[in-house]
Amino acid sequence: MTDEEARELVLRAAENLYYSKGYAAVGMDELRATAGVSLRRLYGQFATKNDIVAAVLARKHDEWEAGVAGRVTAAGESPKAQLLAIYDYLDDWFCTGSFRGCAFINAFGELGATHPEVASVVQQHKASFQRYVAGLVEQLGGPESLGPQLAMLAEGAQSTAAISGNNGSAQVARSAAEVLIDAALAGSGSRNAG
Repeated sequence: MTDEEARELVLRAAENLYYSKGYAAVGMDELRATAGVSLRRLYGQFATKNDIVAAVLARKHDEWEAGVAGRVTAAGESPKAQLLAIYDYLDDWFCTGSFRGCAFINAFGELGATHPEVASVVQQHKASFQRYVAGLVEQLGGPESLGPQLAMLAEGAQSTAAISGNNGSAQVARSAAEVLIDAALAGSGSRNAG
């Protein structure tokens, strides 16, 4: 087995275990056994558990960005439809049957206070999403204040769905987002809602 193959096995196992059980609950022995690699090989790839957490979160970040961007692109040319597609992506995710909350919020809740490097990765991910939404709002011609409002609705939908088990949280957030978008455009006189 190559180092690259071993790394992939470890990351895949870590991603599944951390998401299903939590970051703190999974020890290196369990991770090693699930990945099917020796402890020596595991530590040869990752010096610390936090290195594994950071690598898993980097993968989740790429997965999130690709998923959201794919759904936004599929929504067509309408800036409003593109913004609302974010909530459609969330709706699909919440209804997968394996949804257990946002991996970043989970990591921050478990490790953020004691592991600044994990907190930093989470903060960077959330800031990236806020910038993405702000860019879509700019294309819409909406006010700058609309971006953080829409991002917060998406974040709140994730937390609500995870805590309550209510898969309909994304659609509630989508409806609220549509009201906010329409009100913002009416107030700004934008003609770019399409």
